[in-house]
Amino acid sequence: MIKAIDRHHGNFLLTLLSIAGSINIVTESASALNITRLSSLGNSTIAANNFGSEIPAYDPASRKLFLTGPNNRLDIADISNPASPIPLPSIDLSSYGAGVNSVAIKNGIVAVAMEANPITNNGSVVFFNTNGVFQSQVTVGALPDMLTFAPDGNRVLVANEGEARGAIDPDGSVSIINLNLSSGILNPTVNTATFDSFNGQENTLRSQGVRIFPGQTVSQDVEPEYITVSDDGTSAWVSLQENNAIAVVDVANAQVTSIVPLGAKNFNAPGNGLDPSDRDGVVFGGAANSPAMRINNWPVFGLYQPDTIATVTIAGQTYLITANEGDTRDEARRVSTVTLDPNVFPNAATLKLNQNLGRLDVSSIDGLNAQGQYSQLFAYGGRSFSIWNVTNGLSPVFDSGDDFEQILAAFSATPLSPSIFNSDGTPSSFDSRSDNRGPEPEGLALGSVRNRLYSFVGIERAGGFMVYDITNPSNPLFTNYINDWQLGDRLFSTLCDNFCLWNREMLIGQHF
Repeated sequence: MIKAIDRHHGNFLLTLLSIAGSINIVTESASALNITRLSSLGNSTIAANNFGSEIPAYDPASRKLFLTGPNNRLDIADISNPASPIPLPSIDLSSYGAGVNSVAIKNGIVAVAMEANPITNNGSVVFFNTNGVFQSQVTVGALPDMLTFAPDGNRVLVANEGEARGAIDPDGSVSIINLNLSSGILNPTVNTATFDSFNGQENTLRSQGVRIFPGQTVSQDVEPEYITVSDDGTSAWVSLQENNAIAVVDVANAQVTSIVPLGAKNFNAPGNGLDPSDRDGVVFGGAANSPAMRINNWPVFGLYQPDTIATVTIAGQTYLITANEGDTRDEARRVSTVTLDPNVFPNAATLKLNQNLGRLDVSSIDGLNAQGQYSQLFAYGGRSFSIWNVTNGLSPVFDSGDDFEQILAAFSATPLSPSIFNSDGTPSSFDSRSDNRGPEPEGLALGSVRNRLYSFVGIERAGGFMVYDITNPSNPLFTNYINDWQLGDRLFSTLCDNFCLWNREMLIGQHF
């Protein structure tokens, strides 16, 4: 999720796409989808008329699209005819909170997450009907950054990120809102799953691989990012991005039952390469400190640190799908500035060159030995999407390796040709993100088309989305990469019923 202080709200453009069953753009699979633009919504010459498009939600009954927008508003459009969407009046949310962070819809109820001012105070969730009429408002935890309905629509789960500001660091938590719909009247009550019971277990969790920052209690340190709920509504999984872990929640009892570390990806393994430098053009004869595409294996590990997550049950097994974006709390340091263990890195001087690992951001709190040297290097994010078997205790099933960077590289004729490879969405920023988190896969949606299950993975920086057929979760097949950056599209969001809506930073799927 984009933090409240990091939003990218410029040049909004929403695009509707159709989905068909033929091969399109880049493909390795006979089950590829042909995804075709239908129409656009937004892109007005009048800034006030442009649709914000960070988080979308679609209501299949009213055929309305709801989007969290700039200027603390909820934008609405009628997309009964996806080829000709109609903007509807927006809802001014300024009387309900200081900023809108998320929206979700179920059974005609629209739930909106609102942060407070100051951001460290408890926020709220506001409920509307699909005509935009206010229903109720409840208080939740600090910085409610994402919310989702349970499958039956009777509960709303809220990820209260609880980000620190200065000396104030509110606890992270998960609020569970019971809508109490049996009487036919929306009368919500709130229970909150806290992490208090894990306080005092910081060293144990660190030894297991959960990143708990120095001097922090667990409840202060965790920042719940994204939630996915089991089909039966009894369990939820919550991404703790900065902690590189997943929390498991007993929904009925509003209790966090476990915190499970995700481990690290070996970028030195076959198929797991990365481009760690934005100044490696000299390797190909370019000017010193110039950009280039150079994907290789390197002695670095990647913290998965997923943002968006989703669950799906296939043949009786439940799988967790993660978009491994990566994130930092300003603890990153470049490899060129750290002291490497000479026994592990005898070629440290070479590795520290700008064209090699010198520019790469790595964690300053992971990989240290007793002598204060780094015997392992941990970069942020897996630059991939992964599939984990939840039924068998969150065991790894699949990771897309270096697919995303290789696919982005395919758009450039030579290593030195400017393209959208690891860029901020334009050739002018070519390779600029390689030393950070590369393509930064952030968003994720799952959808079924003609009895095939697909994963759509949104690429935050370069834009666009990757499409994989995950019908066999042990052997996903890459099918498409869709990116219309030339047309101004920003964040990519898969919608429903044989069409897609896209913009830039997140992919959200509903009602396939």
